[in-house]
This record gives sequence, C-alpha cells and structure tokens, in this order.
Amino acid sequence: MLFDLSGQVALVTGGANGIGKGIAKVLSQAGAKVVIGDVDEVNGQATAAEIGGAFQALDVTDQAQVQSVIDGIVKAHGALDILCSNTGIFPQARLADMTEADWDRMQGVNVKGMFFVVQAATRVMAQRGYGRVVITSSITGPVTGFPGWSHYGASKAAQLGFMRSVALECARQGITVNAVQPGNILTDGLKAQGEKYLDQQRAIIPTHTLGTPEDIGYAVCYLASREASFVTGQTIIIDGGQILPESPEALL
Repeated sequence: MLFDLSGQVALVTGGANGIGKGIAKVLSQAGAKVVIGDVDEVNGQATAAEIGGAFQALDVTDQAQVQSVIDGIVKAHGALDILCSNTGIFPQARLADMTEADWDRMQGVNVKGMFFVVQAATRVMAQRGYGRVVITSSITGPVTGFPGWSHYGASKAAQLGFMRSVALECARQGITVNAVQPGNILTDGLKAQGEKYLDQQRAIIPTHTLGTPEDIGYAVCYLASREASFVTGQTIIIDGGQILPESPEALL
C-alpha cells in the first residue's frame, strides 16, 4: 500500500512529462491533491486531467511567477504540504563546443529555478510548521559522469549541495528536504537518444532494464510522507544498481 497522502497538497514542477509525470501520478494515487507546474501547457493540462489534479503555467526561472503560483495554491487549497522540485533540462554540449549561453541556461533552469521554487515553498511551509521538499537530482554529476553533460552534471551536483544546507535551515520548522537521484529512466527524453544508446545503458545496469517514471514516484512518495519525518538532507539513488559494478565482469 502506498503511503497515505490524503488531504495533502503537492506541487510538482516539470510534471507534464517524463519523471515529473510519474511523480505526479504516484502522489495522486496516494491521495494527494496534485498541482502540476510546467511551461508545457498542452501536456500539463492532459496530465492534470488524467490524474484528477490541476495545472498551473509555471516557468521556474521567473521568480515573480513562482511566487504567484505558490501563493495561488495556498489561497485555493489552504496549504502547500509537498513540493517536488523536478523541472530540469539536459541538452548535450561537449566542453570544447560549450558556450556561455549553454552553461547559463543549464544552471538557470536546473539550479536557479530550483532555488526559486524551494525558497518560495519553504516560506509558506514554515508558517504552518510542516512541509516536505523533494528535489529531483541525478546520478550524473554527483556520482557518475558522461561526455557532453559536464554542465548538466555540475547542475545536479549543485542541487545536492543546496539541499543539505537548506535541510539544516528548515530542520526546526517541521520541513524535511531530500532528493532522489534517478539513473536511466525510460522517458521520451531518453528515448530521443536512440535505441543504440538505450541498449548500451541496459547492458551496464545489473537488472538489464531501464527504470520507469513511476519508479521515481514511489521513492518520492515515501520522502513526501509523514512517516519520513526523521529523514532529511538525504538522497535515494534509483538506478537498478547501475553504479554498483566496479568492472564489466561484475555484470556477468
């Protein structure tokens, strides 16, 4: 049985597609009233309708809009109990070809956007003395690397550094701040890398499978639950054991 989130209000940024959609679906199944915040209005509205939730147009890089959306959620529903800061981008660029604009866009969405939503959410959570914040990071950057994603890896490592200090700041306010670190999850973005890439990734994962967005959602659901009150500043790696082998022979 899923953890019971009945009566709780959750905002999932980047919830229109992929991992965010999986998170939104699982939280809804657990009873939460889910608000999807995304720049993708078409898919965001469709996902909201599918799970019986709500949609809000949200560009996480617009601080004023972030504040307005969160204030609107509190006004409409009386509270914001759960924030899933999930919005992220991952365009490839090798170091030799990377531009300042490439770097700034990656950090602007993945790091600054996270800062904006977490800051606004924890302010309203602190007023009630309760809240759950879950950040979607990655194994890429904090644990592993991949050519073409140095700027992405930097952003994902930055998220975890941010998380640990914010967890300390919020610890006496009844707010926990944690993260999930997905491995290779079968989203449209991953599919776009091509079947050859997908086969390569399956080969290096001990389960020889790729994860689903719902796999991430189940871990988020735990961290968003009341039962996880004594867990803060931590991460859960969800990767099918990908980071475990010390050599290819370990997979035989």
